[in-house]
Amino acid sequence: MEETKQAYLQEVLETYRMSHIEDLVNKYKSRRDEVKEVLEEKYTGDIYSPINSGSFAKHTAINSKFDLDIAVPFKRDSFKTIEKMFDDVFGFLNAKYKDKATIRKQKVSIGIEFFADKDGDNISLDIVPGRELNKEQYPDDKNMNLYVNSKYGVIEKKTYIQTNIQAQIDHIKAKENERKIIRLLKIWKTSNSEKYKSFLLELLAIKAFEKESISGNLWEKLKAVMQYIQNNVAKEGFTLKDPGNSNNNVVETLETWERDNLSSKMKIIINHIEKNDDKIKLYFPKNSEFDDNDHSSNGSGYGIKGTTIASSIPPNNQRFGN
Repeated sequence: MEETKQAYLQEVLETYRMSHIEDLVNKYKSRRDEVKEVLEEKYTGDIYSPINSGSFAKHTAINSKFDLDIAVPFKRDSFKTIEKMFDDVFGFLNAKYKDKATIRKQKVSIGIEFFADKDGDNISLDIVPGRELNKEQYPDDKNMNLYVNSKYGVIEKKTYIQTNIQAQIDHIKAKENERKIIRLLKIWKTSNSEKYKSFLLELLAIKAFEKESISGNLWEKLKAVMQYIQNNVAKEGFTLKDPGNSNNNVVETLETWERDNLSSKMKIIINHIEKNDDKIKLYFPKNSEFDDNDHSSNGSGYGIKGTTIASSIPPNNQRFGN
């Protein structure tokens, strides 16, 4: 029954609320603030104020897998090249934290994974250095170029990519229905070990709401978004524009067979669940650690509350956008 699937999905979202791990999130925030402070001290005069980015800033994080992201916008004249900028930030962070953390270069970011603390928690952060596109224009347009380590991603020739991280954050602002669906798609992705980028799923969900008349309960909205993905992602000419740079067609990060595969998976999920309500538990499982039927918040908000979650520092195939 639709009501049963609706109620179940609400419970799923409840178990992945960030409010269950408030103590851990506070540790992440403390480390994030610390790193922002040391970067501002090191590069005084060369950077604008770092901003919080990624899924946490977009309010689409789930408590089973997350990290905190910091975008660091450098001024145009700070370095001769964006590669030198990237390497300098990496060198500084490596020297600063080599005795406290593992530092690694990723596709467009620098990953910091702090060694386990007394509670066994590994705090991980992604630092994304960028250089403003036009001199002294970042405060107004927020456009910047990011250095791309092509060996870590699908971009083989370019050594930089233009983006606007603030525009990516603004693109999802006040879209609560979309955020719920994005969280469910991320739960499917992480629980079923899918390799699709979270940013891709995010943009697909938002575009579905823009292009289709989506309404009804939570299951009906999720089903409609999955049907949109099924019907469109593999179509020739389908585009998925990056709100940070309309020249970036994010769907092109997938090979043709991957697009076909994603379309097929959406069809299979819908068919299985329509035939048997219990199949929904396979694709969208609850976080068993927090499945206690304690819904004192009645599902409102998406706040924060305390436990240990495994570190989520990405591997070398680091994604852009979370």
